[in-house]
Amino acid sequence: QVQLVESGGGLVQPGDSLTLSCTASRPTFSFYAMGWFRQAPGKERELVAAINSNGDRTAYAASVEGRFFVPRDNSATMVHLEMRSLKPEDSAVYYCAADGGRYHLTTLQGDYVYWGQGTPVTVSS
Repeated sequence: QVQLVESGGGLVQPGDSLTLSCTASRPTFSFYAMGWFRQAPGKERELVAAINSNGDRTAYAASVEGRFFVPRDNSATMVHLEMRSLKPEDSAVYYCAADGGRYHLTTLQGDYVYWGQGTPVTVSS
């Protein structure tokens, strides 16, 4: 079992940047593919970005490609979501998730077994 804790959410203006962080409770984090998902009110949860265990492969939703980046620091058991040029439609609760070491890189929600509690991001003027 591993606990994931997100931080960094808040209220920003359109065009701003914001970085979310997710800290894992165990060093086995370095074996896990990690994902960031988001859920806006009235919408289904969707993948935003994913990264494999050693950080050399990533995947992004088309809506955030080129604006969001997902670096990880295995020594610190952390993964981040760097968000740039934020838009109102990026407003959502953002969750980080871990696959438990079962996959090299996965974009499927069902493949992730550990989830954080979420951190809200609101983009509004």
